[in-house]
Parts: sequence; C-alpha cells; structure tokens
Amino acid sequence: MGRGSEFGRSRSGLAGGGSVVESRRCPAPTVEPADTDVRWVYQPVEVDLGGGSWVLGRISGWWLDPAGRQWCRLRVSRGGQPAGWRLFESDRMLLLPVSGL
Repeated sequence: MGRGSEFGRSRSGLAGGGSVVESRRCPAPTVEPADTDVRWVYQPVEVDLGGGSWVLGRISGWWLDPAGRQWCRLRVSRGGQPAGWRLFESDRMLLLPVSGL
C-alpha cells in the first residue's frame, strides 16, 4: 500500500497513533454543512499519513460543497480527536468494504 503522499500527517508525528490528520492541500470548509445536506454513512477507510504509514479511520458523512467538491467527515482511529470535515482524496483515503468479502 505504499503510495507517495502529501495527504496529511499526525499532529503528534506518530504514524497510526496521531491525534489529527491534516491535509496540506485542502483547508477545512469555511462553513459546516446543514444536516439536511449531509448523507450520513458508516464507511471504514484507510488513510495515508505519508512516509508509507497508513492508519484505519471511519467516514461518517458525505457532503458536496457549493463548488462541487466532495467532503467527508473523517475520524482517524486511536486519534482521540473528534471527526472533522476533510476534502475527499481517493488516492489517500482508501474505502474499505463494510461487509461481504
């Protein structure tokens, strides 16, 4: 799974145990979406932290902003931080099957 990455890094600098994943290319949205605009889901993901490090996480919502960009409400496992809106980057966030392998 080692892909080149600039997706993010843990604020603590520890792969897999980081507290916050920050995107270097996409800021957080300037406005929180209304609940009616969010498609609430349970989607396991694997997130590229850079340097060949990946961590499990969960997407709990999808939202399309007025510019047409797709955002996901991401929480990184073992991070200790609440979920936050991140611009979805398919090359750095791998959607995992929910069931039925």
